[in-house]
Amino acid sequence: MKRTFAIIKPDAVSAGHVGSILQRIEEAGFSLVALRLVQLTKADAEGFYAVHRERSFFDTLTTFMASGPVVVLALEAPDAIVKWRSLMGDTDPAKADEGTLRHQFGSSIEQNATHGSDGPETAAFELGYFFPSIELG
Repeated sequence: MKRTFAIIKPDAVSAGHVGSILQRIEEAGFSLVALRLVQLTKADAEGFYAVHRERSFFDTLTTFMASGPVVVLALEAPDAIVKWRSLMGDTDPAKADEGTLRHQFGSSIEQNATHGSDGPETAAFELGYFFPSIELG
């Protein structure tokens, strides 16, 4: 079993899609290892997305991520990172395959309902960023 990190973003939380997304996660065979509802500050979002600090979208992304509550999750499954990224779909909901979370719940490249780690090192950082005091085993 492998672990990955996921976020249900403010757009999906405010639209009432948390339950549907969690159901899809469980139906896809993931185990929920940890789950929290959090309200990010702008500084929290900037720290989390620090790798993108020099990108043109950094300010709008971090402002959006601090605009409302998010659900942060530690997920476990065989090949969890690849499996989660496949379930999420393309970053751009308009290009995401039918049946993916971003196709179903996203409205734009930025407001695309979910986030997921893109590799093992990123997953380790992101899990530690949001679950620093929880022993994930």
